[in-house]
Amino acid sequence: MYAAMLNKKLVLAVSEAHLVNTKQKKLNQEVYRCPHCSKKVILIMSERKAAFFKHWANYNNLIGEKEEHHQSKMLLKSALTAAGFNAAVEIPLADGQLRADVLVSEKLAFEVQCAPLSQSEFKHRHDLYHKIGVTDIWIVGRRHYLKNRLKQTQLIFFRENKKWGNYYLEINPQKNFFCLKYNILQEPVTRKIYYQTKYFVLDEVSIRSFWYFNPSKKRYILNIASQKNYLRKQIKQKTKLGLKIGQLLYEQRLKFEDLPEKLFTEWRKPGEENTVLHYLQKKRLIK
Repeated sequence: MYAAMLNKKLVLAVSEAHLVNTKQKKLNQEVYRCPHCSKKVILIMSERKAAFFKHWANYNNLIGEKEEHHQSKMLLKSALTAAGFNAAVEIPLADGQLRADVLVSEKLAFEVQCAPLSQSEFKHRHDLYHKIGVTDIWIVGRRHYLKNRLKQTQLIFFRENKKWGNYYLEINPQKNFFCLKYNILQEPVTRKIYYQTKYFVLDEVSIRSFWYFNPSKKRYILNIASQKNYLRKQIKQKTKLGLKIGQLLYEQRLKFEDLPEKLFTEWRKPGEENTVLHYLQKKRLIK
């Protein structure tokens, strides 16, 4: 769709794109409507063809992963282009072995992951990026969104830097934003994680502010009693973790009460080994 209604007037996508590129307006700041059905549409600025309008997906009707992936790439590319980056989508790299979802520059690419991804496939793609000297930033769709319990399949998408600590990126094309979850820490013995959240609209202003976002990191409060109760429950119920801990305690002739208090007070990075399990395994090796 190459035209839309704006304030009861018909406007062309190429004209609106020109206004965005020349900084006369922000990307999708206006409310565009379809000339036929009057539903909301958004401006897509594409690398390979002229700018166009696309119907805005209803949030209550969840889109499939293929459409989610496509919309995410195009909105991300449009915002980067509006912010002055020479971004392009689906660019072959590494002699055709790799295709960047959104190539921002010669040294930077965004990978949008909405479908399942094995660790081996991730490593293959990540290693190819590293080999050709391109930094790959992974941003995930709703299948991989972080909640309050960490999943093993999410670990490959974590990154770390000084400003944000351990962080994780999510994109929501239906609401036109992406989300930075940062200062992510995991409890000593459970799968529970804590994090702070910052939302960025998919436009040129937020894209620019994203690179310079420098937050104050919270100090989370840890309930030591709940950590101990969780581990006791694991041992009692003979879960996989409980059996490991119980066996190590038995081998070293230790009781639960003999475990040092500090093991239940030390936060860990996402996916790091359980503090109690690490302590007992290390103690066994020393003996």
